Amino acid sequence: MADAVHGTQQGAGEPSLTDLIERSAELKGQLVAFGQSTRFDRWLTPLLLEAAGPERQLDEGKAIRVIDHFILRYRLPDGSTVVDRFVAGRKDLTTVDREMLLGWRDPVEGIFEIQRKEKDAVVLLNLVDDLAYRTYSNVGRAAFRGMSKGGFLHTCLVPVHSAGGAWLVSGAMTSYPRSSAAEIARAALHLATSQPELVFRNPEKLEQGWQRMREDRAAFVEFCGGDELVLPPAEAEDLLNAYYRHRQEAAVAGQPDRARGRRLSDLDLPFFELPRELADSHTIGVIYDQVDGLNFYADYGMLRDLFADPVRASHGQHQNLLRRYLREESIAPLPIRRLAAAHPETADAVFRKLLRKPGFTWSEHGKALLRRRKPWYYANEPRPGVSVIGDRLGALLRGET
Repeated sequence: MADAVHGTQQGAGEPSLTDLIERSAELKGQLVAFGQSTRFDRWLTPLLLEAAGPERQLDEGKAIRVIDHFILRYRLPDGSTVVDRFVAGRKDLTTVDREMLLGWRDPVEGIFEIQRKEKDAVVLLNLVDDLAYRTYSNVGRAAFRGMSKGGFLHTCLVPVHSAGGAWLVSGAMTSYPRSSAAEIARAALHLATSQPELVFRNPEKLEQGWQRMREDRAAFVEFCGGDELVLPPAEAEDLLNAYYRHRQEAAVAGQPDRARGRRLSDLDLPFFELPRELADSHTIGVIYDQVDGLNFYADYGMLRDLFADPVRASHGQHQNLLRRYLREESIAPLPIRRLAAAHPETADAVFRKLLRKPGFTWSEHGKALLRRRKPWYYANEPRPGVSVIGDRLGALLRGET
C-alpha cells in the first residue's frame, strides 16, 4: 500500500493548519452560495432533477453530493468550473486562498476505511486507490464523532495545499460500521472498475495497470488471432465471452487454494454484452490497442471498406459514417488512425472527397485534423483500460478482516 500521509508543518510566516481549516470553512460557504446563485441555475437545476429521478425524490446527502460535484468539477460551456469563476471574480483573495480553492478542483472520490484517529483528524485508507489520507473537517472533530477504527466512510476529499498531506472532507459524508465490510467492498470494487481513473491517482497502481493491460492484450491476441477484428455483433459477443471465460478459468487454475470447492460451471456467466447501439450494427470493430486498450466500433466493416475503396467516398452512407467517427466524442482517434495507416495509398483520396480539400494529405494534415476534431482526447494523459485492485480491498472481497 502506498501512503499519501505526510507532515503538516508550516514555515515561518505561513498560516497554521488550524488557520487554513478555519479559512476553508469560510471559503467553502461562500463558494457554495456562489454556485447556487441564479447565474448557474440553467446548469445545476437539470443535474438535481436527473439525480431526483422520475419520482422527484432527492435526499439531502445526494443533493449535497450533486452540488459539490457541480461546484468543483462540472465543466461549464467555456471549459471553466464554478470554482474557477469564483476565484476570478474575487480580487480580495490572498495567494493562499487561491491556491486552496483551485486545489479543490481535483477532489479524491472514494470509499475509505478508518485506520485510526489522530487528535482532530482521522487517517483514512481509500479502498479505491489504496492510499492513506490524514483527513480533517472544517466543522471540527465533531464531524467524526461516533466513528471508530475499522469503520468506513463514503465521501470526497480535497487538499489543503499549503499544508502538505492534509485533506478536508468535501460535501456529504456517510459512515458505515465494520460489519458492513462485505457490502462496502463490493461498492468499492464497482467504483474502481467503473471509474478506473480514480484508481490511477496512485502511481504504483498506474504502472500495475499498464502491466496488466499489456498481459491481457497479449492473451487476447493469442486467443483471438490478432488485435483487430471485424465481426457481426453476435459473433463478437460470443468471442468476447469465450475469451473472458478462458481468462477466468486460467486465473482460477493459477490459484487452486482459493478456487477449491468452486465448479467451473460457476464461471459460465454472461461476462460481456454489447450495448444496443452496437448490437444493432451490421459489423463490430474490436480493437485492442497498446495505449487505448480494448474498444468496440459500430459498422467498422463499412468504414474499412471505404478506406479500401475510396470510390465509396461518393456514397452518402459511407461519408456519413466517417463524419460520425470524426464528430462523436465517444469515438477516439484510434480507428481512423488505424485505417489510414493500413491504407496509405487511398487515405488521401478518402479525406479529400470528404473534406472537399484537394490538397489534403494524411501524412501532412491528418494529425492536425484529429487534434481539431477530438481535442478532449489529446488534453488528457492516457490511462490503462484495465483497473487494479488494492491489497486491502482484495482482502475485504475475500472476507478477510
